[in-house]
Amino acid sequence: MSKLLTDLIEALRCLPGVGGKSAQRMAFHLLERDRERGLRLAKALDEAMRQIGNCSRCRNFSETPVCALCSSSSRDRHVLCVVESPTELAAIEQATGYRGQYFVLLGRLSPLDGLGPEELGLDRLAERLGEGEIEEMIIATNPTVEGEATAHYLAQLARAANVKPSRLAHGVPLGGELEFVDRGTLAHAFGSRQSVD
Repeated sequence: MSKLLTDLIEALRCLPGVGGKSAQRMAFHLLERDRERGLRLAKALDEAMRQIGNCSRCRNFSETPVCALCSSSSRDRHVLCVVESPTELAAIEQATGYRGQYFVLLGRLSPLDGLGPEELGLDRLAERLGEGEIEEMIIATNPTVEGEATAHYLAQLARAANVKPSRLAHGVPLGGELEFVDRGTLAHAFGSRQSVD
């Protein structure tokens, strides 16, 4: 196999869920049947890698210093939702009517992976909370061990700035049946039960 083809296959393997066979199949497809789209893909990748950075305010992906969400005058500036990644931000935007601001951690606290408060930009988040504009911080980290530790740290950060911390609800999914819910989710839902008014 040629060096260029080997390099292409190895480059495609960096994508999540793409192993050697899948990368080879993609490379062969582009070379055999779709060179024009392959060139468009290469151009789009090159431009995106060079031009997309992070918003200076929320750390989401952006081509400009301040992203469209942060610069929008129609967003509620009193509510801030903290998410682990741009993927979660996109999910919240698509699935809910949330109209507040965001802060993207680009990870979660994980000392073993070298991710501490500095890497997550928590100093910048503390500054934002200290500006006095934010009244509620919605903590939307994932319900993993690291996500829960991060949520606890974020709640302390909010309280220190006199901002009300809130957490996304976790538990039994809508339409779910208890007998099919995993033990961890059911235990968490049971422990986080709420009174019915």
